[in-house]
Amino acid sequence: MSDLLQRITIDREQCGGRPCIRGMRIRVIDVLDLLAAGLTPQQVLEEMPDLEMDDIKAALTYAARRLDHPVLVA
Repeated sequence: MSDLLQRITIDREQCGGRPCIRGMRIRVIDVLDLLAAGLTPQQVLEEMPDLEMDDIKAALTYAARRLDHPVLVA
């Protein structure tokens, strides 16, 4: 999984510092939004031909890792 996460890049000078795929101007959120809208991974690849299937997996892994944090209950 760590190999997949290497596909996610963050550069302050690109896309406002938002996480992108392999240094391209395709943000992780763009991929996630398309999947959330109901597109299949194959349709996302057709919509964004510069992407690879591992890029989609990387975006999902990145999002899952970002959301996996402890929640303190008061």
